[in-house]
Amino acid sequence: MKSIEIRKKFFDFFKKHQHEQVKSSSLIPAQDPTLLFANAGMNQFKDIFLGNETRSYKRAVTIQKCVRAGGKHNDLDNVGFTKRHLTFFEMMGNFSFGDYFKKEAIAFAWNFLTKEMYLPADKLHASVFETDDESYDIWTTDITLPKERVHRLGASENFWQMGDTGPCGPCTELYIDRGLEFGCGKKTCLPGCECDRFLEIWNLVFMQYDRQVDGTNKPLAQVGVDTGMGLERLCSIMQNKDSVFETDLFENLIKKIEHLTRVKYSEQSTDQKAAFHVLCDHIRSSSLIIADGGAPSNEGRGYVLRKIIRRAALFTQKLTDQNIFPKLSRIFVQEMGDIYPELKEQSQLVYDILRSEIKKFAINLVRGKSLLDRYFSEHKKEKIVSGQHAFKLYDTFGFPLELIHIMAVENGFTVDSDSFEKYMQQQKKQSGKKAAEQKEVYVDLDPTIFTEFTGYKELQTTSNITALIINNNIVDSVKTGTECWVIAKKSPFFIIGGGQVPDQGWLEFGTKKVAHQKVRFIGKAIAAKIIAPTDLSLGDTVTSIVDKERRINAMKNHTGTHLLQAALIELFGKQIKQSGSLVHPDYLRFDFTHHDNLKPADIKKVEDLVNEKIRDNIPVNIEYTTLKDATNRGVIAFFGDKYNPEEVRIVQIADFSAELCGGTHVPETGMIGAFKIVEVNALSAGHRRIVALTGPKAIELFQESFDIVKNLSQEFKVKRDEIIQAVEKQKEQLKEAQISIKNLKKQLVSLKLPEWIAQVKIVGKWPFLFIHLKDMAHDELREIATQLLNTQHEALYFLISSIDKRTAFYVQGSPKVSKELNMKDFALWLFEAHGLRGGGSKSILQGGGGEFDPKLKESVQKWLLEQ
Repeated sequence: MKSIEIRKKFFDFFKKHQHEQVKSSSLIPAQDPTLLFANAGMNQFKDIFLGNETRSYKRAVTIQKCVRAGGKHNDLDNVGFTKRHLTFFEMMGNFSFGDYFKKEAIAFAWNFLTKEMYLPADKLHASVFETDDESYDIWTTDITLPKERVHRLGASENFWQMGDTGPCGPCTELYIDRGLEFGCGKKTCLPGCECDRFLEIWNLVFMQYDRQVDGTNKPLAQVGVDTGMGLERLCSIMQNKDSVFETDLFENLIKKIEHLTRVKYSEQSTDQKAAFHVLCDHIRSSSLIIADGGAPSNEGRGYVLRKIIRRAALFTQKLTDQNIFPKLSRIFVQEMGDIYPELKEQSQLVYDILRSEIKKFAINLVRGKSLLDRYFSEHKKEKIVSGQHAFKLYDTFGFPLELIHIMAVENGFTVDSDSFEKYMQQQKKQSGKKAAEQKEVYVDLDPTIFTEFTGYKELQTTSNITALIINNNIVDSVKTGTECWVIAKKSPFFIIGGGQVPDQGWLEFGTKKVAHQKVRFIGKAIAAKIIAPTDLSLGDTVTSIVDKERRINAMKNHTGTHLLQAALIELFGKQIKQSGSLVHPDYLRFDFTHHDNLKPADIKKVEDLVNEKIRDNIPVNIEYTTLKDATNRGVIAFFGDKYNPEEVRIVQIADFSAELCGGTHVPETGMIGAFKIVEVNALSAGHRRIVALTGPKAIELFQESFDIVKNLSQEFKVKRDEIIQAVEKQKEQLKEAQISIKNLKKQLVSLKLPEWIAQVKIVGKWPFLFIHLKDMAHDELREIATQLLNTQHEALYFLISSIDKRTAFYVQGSPKVSKELNMKDFALWLFEAHGLRGGGSKSILQGGGGEFDPKLKESVQKWLLEQ
């Protein structure tokens, strides 16, 4: 049975049992800092299980794209070497939100596998959590599964949690007995054994608890069901394949690798097949992460993506010297683009990022492998890669520790990971990257305490205090001068949405007024942090006042951001996707995916189109609808935002722009005034950033620019439109003057050579000359040293030049001197004794430092005498 048929049968079965078919969510979790990537089907339903959200349905079915390559669930190191581990996989799942529970869930699973997939009932086993008598009884009594095929297992096997915190509960799992030939040979072999005999098919999780930060389990308000079955694994069973990589899901990828490398998969050793497996899996995960808005970086999920791509680059070299990995993305997009349309939309971006990332890593990969190979040959007795050496490879060549582990294992070495981590921590402290702990407020607020947001309609709201918090404690009253959080029944303070920064403003208590230090959500309530200007108690009247000027400017920039995105899409195509934004009262910043640089003419087109829409003074309409309706209408949603499927907010500007957004906006586009792009930068391959100004800040920029142009016009005594030509003429004249100065310097050097040669004297073992010059760059010092060597062949020349309050030095030794003098020791001494930093080769050193030290010559001569 092909994978496409399995997908259809799964959806049809559960839709027949009143389950809503819900599309896969993004791999980038929406506003969930506890996850790097979506790692299970239940991720998008987390808030429903927690009771923070409701839907129009109580039953759902999905096939969710998942990545497990970082955090709690990390299969990266196993991929390629086992038959089933994957970084990307598709999780089939059915869900109940306060509807059915254990009995129905178990029956659904059993019936689907035995009646739709036709799996032999006598080969199926089940496991339950060791204390879950209810599930055990359902299996043995209702399903009539023999007791010897129902197994009680511990928490490691049969208790599931999404992450370190969040929904969790006991589970029951289904296995298929593949026979003794797949087993470990022990007669006592049962589900839970590490061998391949009992293959896990389906995990049914019974959501009963919310795991807290301290590790305790808090009962959920309503129980639920969350099931997960790997599509790839089910395909291997239904297609009678020993490995997921032999199923139709990977067939065309393997054929493409064979074509590109001219290496036949079926004829390869286990190690070579592992390379095929790694490339097949990693192209799936990296392509979908990029298509969902991810980008390689040095931290968080971006670093995990970078590790996946670099691991693929390493395994590619086992098959070919060519960079074939990006080409595989074309096959994957072709195969899966109909199932996940984002792949088609971002196919060029995926290709460009993969090509760029591997190209950047290729040189370091060769150099790093060379260093490791040398290390292996020099440390055959120890058989361990030191933490210091591993850290050097990571810090200098960008080698993730995982790649070093792979190469070490291949050569019979281990890696001192503990020592490596110590070097990592030391680097963080030295570079100041260790993040300061942010003081947050953690309060288990009563769910009945919430704040009605009034900020869409007004900037000043009078209400009553419903909660007061001091040092994470809920209190009834607060004394004057105490730092506290104030929660009101109503508030106009906008906190965050669509990248817009929080409001600033004041709280007024009678005649006392105080600026808030910070506003944030605590549960569903808006809390403002203040120093109490008077004694406060629950029920007191409070007036919340938004800083009007800042809010209005933020509104202009937010609507300007929507116009900018719409203009980019209209001018350059629908593949443009927002990858981040910041809406500040002073400016807007918009990050987006695009494979080409924006030329000056492109930037002008964008500005012209946005300003045209501003001049048209188009009404900005706000509408509320369902997520499904908005999606069907083509309304743009940002991958990093979380939306309530039952009610989303559409911000629409005629037929030009329509986006889901919770931010604040101007009523008509004309209120923006003007729009001006001030920066366009490339963040990484395929990712760009635009910084722009609107309203008062755009006018300020215009006035400032006009003043500069006017002053230049007067200075050069030319018209405004002739300034550029005048500057170009000045540049040419300056260039000619610099050439003349350089020629004069060369003439001066030629005249000085005899005088300098006469000053050469023996210091220790070698002829030595020290020259202090003014305003000479490194290339000029190098030319002088070359002429000196051509005149007097055997000597050590130390040339140093003062440039403002800095120095540049160049040291060169003749061949004989270079053989006898250790330049590395010399460089180290120069730094320790005089703060001069430099590097080079066996015969040359160059570098620089602070102001010239008059005692340097004497000090160098003394050091040479000691050698």
